[in-house]
Amino acid sequence: MKNFSQWRPHPWHGLMVGSEPPRLLNAFIEISPVDTVKFEVDKETGYLRVDRSIRSSSQHPSLYGFVPRTLCADRVCGLMEGALRGDGDPLDICVISERPIARTEIIVNARVIGGLPMCDHGEADDKIIAVIEDDPLWSTANDISELPKAIIDRLMHYFLTYKFSPNEDHKVTIGEPYGFEHAAKVIEAAVADYNDEFDTSSERHNFTS
Repeated sequence: MKNFSQWRPHPWHGLMVGSEPPRLLNAFIEISPVDTVKFEVDKETGYLRVDRSIRSSSQHPSLYGFVPRTLCADRVCGLMEGALRGDGDPLDICVISERPIARTEIIVNARVIGGLPMCDHGEADDKIIAVIEDDPLWSTANDISELPKAIIDRLMHYFLTYKFSPNEDHKVTIGEPYGFEHAAKVIEAAVADYNDEFDTSSERHNFTS
């Protein structure tokens, strides 16, 4: 296995996918709803890096991060119509919480309920949607159809506009939101893509058992 960090577990490679994937996952949070810049985990060190300032006035409507030990590559691309390739990053995840959480670089126990099929300049860039596992308001949700439409609309609006820049081509599209059944396929594909890219032969997840 590739050597990433001997001192601190790399959040992409050193954490587990989750306790019961594809339903219950670990979400490593990079951005909170109060952040006005985009933070992203540095792939070499595992620390948060300021990726860019957000030009729009939008703030993220949920906690946002990624699922450890996943990768958006060929299998994930194959699940999205019109995509030319995966974006080469871990699988993104939005986590809905009843209580405001302003911290980042935290691990959240996330219950998957669906996702958004986002294509960014030809790259498959799915956004898995989940709720905090024991959230007093949302923890009973099993599918995206159980969330208020306004929450999904806010997420879609954010992702369609946060990269907008005047006088530049805007090539981000989002298809019809999908429920847990398709989200599970995307997660399984992202885990398989990761296993193909990195040597994890002793730690592979088997979703068919």
